[in-house]
Amino acid sequence: MTDLSIKNVVQGLLELQKNGDSGTILGVGPMSKNCVQAALEVSKEKDFPIMFIASRNQVDAEEFGGGYVNGWNQFSFVEAVKEVSDSINYDNYYYMCRDHGGPWQRDKERNDHLEAEEAMSLGKKSYIADIEAGFSLLMIDPTKDPFEVGKVIPLETVIERTVELIEFCEAERKKRDLPEIGYEVGTEETNGGLTSTETYEKFILRLKEELESRNLPLPTFIVGQTGTLTRKTEQAGKFNFNNAKELAKMAKKYGVGLKEHNGDYLDDVSLLEHIPSNITATNVAPQYGTEETRAYLKLAKLEQRLSEYGLIQTPSNIYNVLLEHSIKSERWRKWMIGDQVNITVDEVLKDETLSNEIIDIAGHYTFNNDDVKKEIDHLYNNLEKNGIDGNRFVIDHIKRPIRDYAECYNLNGITTKIKSIQ
Repeated sequence: MTDLSIKNVVQGLLELQKNGDSGTILGVGPMSKNCVQAALEVSKEKDFPIMFIASRNQVDAEEFGGGYVNGWNQFSFVEAVKEVSDSINYDNYYYMCRDHGGPWQRDKERNDHLEAEEAMSLGKKSYIADIEAGFSLLMIDPTKDPFEVGKVIPLETVIERTVELIEFCEAERKKRDLPEIGYEVGTEETNGGLTSTETYEKFILRLKEELESRNLPLPTFIVGQTGTLTRKTEQAGKFNFNNAKELAKMAKKYGVGLKEHNGDYLDDVSLLEHIPSNITATNVAPQYGTEETRAYLKLAKLEQRLSEYGLIQTPSNIYNVLLEHSIKSERWRKWMIGDQVNITVDEVLKDETLSNEIIDIAGHYTFNNDDVKKEIDHLYNNLEKNGIDGNRFVIDHIKRPIRDYAECYNLNGITTKIKSIQ
């Protein structure tokens, strides 16, 4: 459904804040097709809009190497979500969104230390594919500069690149006569991130000045640092209610919503604090990948028991295959803490405790691996012969945390509320 734009959703949430009946919408990292289905089912059941937020590493054009999630490019990603939507008779609103778009946002571009001009050019090419595929929201994030590692990127540099990219995207959108799209700016990173209310407002004011001088739209969301930080498979930060409330107040003054990143693994108390703090949206991604991995491992344990009972003759090798590919992917490094960031693969393989920790962290990076897919099919077939729908269990397992967030974020019926005041 398309008659409610992402901008209208945010404006509706800001309006509902006046009577204390607003909510915090979810940006879901599309870690797999199962994750997409889980999110759409909860959205349909509880009547709230949902955003699918894809990073460039997850979903991108073939010329950049595609994405690790199902090998999706922007068009096949859109088609896959529509396919799932149609299969469950989805009747609410979902939005295809670019998370962390822009220069150096693919690991390879950053590792290759591309010069700014080339990195900006590649970021723009990726945005063109986003726009042509019909994305509703583009995050403009030029803060991954490999030449500024460990330094605070100058605010003026961030603003200059942000404006250039929005101006480019708007020109490309208009050239194709496509509907308006929303923009998300800022970053959750503490290095160069918008952490204080003073910096946050300065960023908004300068950005507003530059955008208005070029007759460009203000962003729909501005990301601010609320204290959240995801490491390993836990919330390593601490939600800062007072800072979040001040940032949300500042954003609302300019008619935009505060967006929080790194919202994974938050406890219920912190989740419930989001309503009085007036955060309009939160991104959650790796947590759903971890939930899917855990679902497969639980089914593997079940399969082993059924084998011991003599009900399965040839069990799958899902655990060992997931473990091997998770470790060898080395994608877990970005989530590690301290010296573990630099530990060798051989050292991990010799440490059973650490190996199991890494499968928990990085299992979802391997779901599109042929060996892994083969073992998942084998697992499902074994369970099906015993009357168990393994795929249904996996989807329901992912739905649990999505449902928890939806309930704490006051999302039940929020679509109907927003439409009633439009």
